[in-house]
Amino acid sequence: MQRQKSINMRKVIIFCVVFFLSFSLAENARAGENDTLTSAQKSVNQEVKKSRLTIGGYGEAVMTRNFYSDAWQRYTNAEQYKDAEGHGRFDLPHVAINLGYEFRRGWSMGTEIEFEHCGVGSSVEMEAEETGEYETEVERGGEVVLEQFWLQKSFSRAANIRAGMIIVPIGLTNQHHLPTEFFTSYRQEGENTILPCTWHEVGVTFFGYAGKWRYEAMFLPGLDSERFGSQSFIHDGAGSPYEFKIANVYAGAARLDNYSVKNLRLGLSGYIGQSFDNSLTNNTKYKGCHGEVFIGALDFTYDNDKIIARGNVDYAHLNDSQEITEFNKNNMSSESPSPKTAVASDAFIASIEIGYDIFSSIKKLHADNQRFYIFGHYEYYNSMLNTADGIMQYKWCGKHRIAVGINYYPIKEIVVKAEFSERFFTSEYNNEPSISLSIAYSGFFKK
Repeated sequence: MQRQKSINMRKVIIFCVVFFLSFSLAENARAGENDTLTSAQKSVNQEVKKSRLTIGGYGEAVMTRNFYSDAWQRYTNAEQYKDAEGHGRFDLPHVAINLGYEFRRGWSMGTEIEFEHCGVGSSVEMEAEETGEYETEVERGGEVVLEQFWLQKSFSRAANIRAGMIIVPIGLTNQHHLPTEFFTSYRQEGENTILPCTWHEVGVTFFGYAGKWRYEAMFLPGLDSERFGSQSFIHDGAGSPYEFKIANVYAGAARLDNYSVKNLRLGLSGYIGQSFDNSLTNNTKYKGCHGEVFIGALDFTYDNDKIIARGNVDYAHLNDSQEITEFNKNNMSSESPSPKTAVASDAFIASIEIGYDIFSSIKKLHADNQRFYIFGHYEYYNSMLNTADGIMQYKWCGKHRIAVGINYYPIKEIVVKAEFSERFFTSEYNNEPSISLSIAYSGFFKK
């Protein structure tokens, strides 16, 4: 087994050496072509591209009133919380800053720093009532995440390579997650609950356009099965509690989008990779367990300037879920970030939303690029669609959600949203209605 791993590792190293040698030869050839440009041609190129720096971002502010209990026991003892009082929340789900720069000879750079749920704040105080001891206070929850940092080499429209922290192109939300790209106040719950979202990994991707098609193929580290759980399935497996991402096992992701039909984009994406040995834990007892993850996703967007429709269907399968459940429950220390809960073998997501712009019939407002969409949204997702023998299937993990509301765009980059939504379960659980108001922006300040 060790000899086989060594042989495989040598193959990977040889492949990387050959790849980068070919890459360098192509770069030198392109540099030679650029050197043959006349001074007049270079002047024209510089005039067309006035600025090589781009600055942009997006952000959301949401106010929600939930008309149900937020107690964690509301699913285990639903009857007790049937008439419970609701609760309100103010939130900044995502605020992101994007910086990009175009170098020369097809090289470019992109970054995205995201503050989730207000970011993280802390301070140090001296407590007088505790004999002058210093104490660290957590003032604000949330996360600060470097979601993207990549360098890209573009050979042509059909051939581009990007390396660094990259968005994994699986599903609808990962590929189209800006607040102006969905009607609801929050990103759709299904993909945001079950899959990593927004899924970003350090890796290498190759993409391009050919006619009416866009393709992408990505090499990345595998997920970490120690962080899988009942409610979130594989959602947390993309993260790492360490200062680095463990890459004992690898994965591949691919995406294909078609634009042949006017106003319609059809997307197909998939992922495959092992997950069980991608941790620092010694798994000698489970040598035959690999925890392969398979994901298949189909999504679409239709926009004819009056009607916008979006939808997706995702299916995910996890091999060895019984062994992973046993390991996570019985072999994790109390300090481990593992949820230590049962993990299903299969999960499913489906959603669709349709909006109609009533300003499209008002010439003055439409000409002024104002939009006012009335929308409806439905989704179903289940993080425990199927379970292996001996693993309890939690019925509350299967959820239906509907939402109706409005999206008003005073300008293209800003949207004001209002919605009523309700989450439905089987009869033994209480429905979860809520209302939300939000405002969001997405765009570039300099480009």
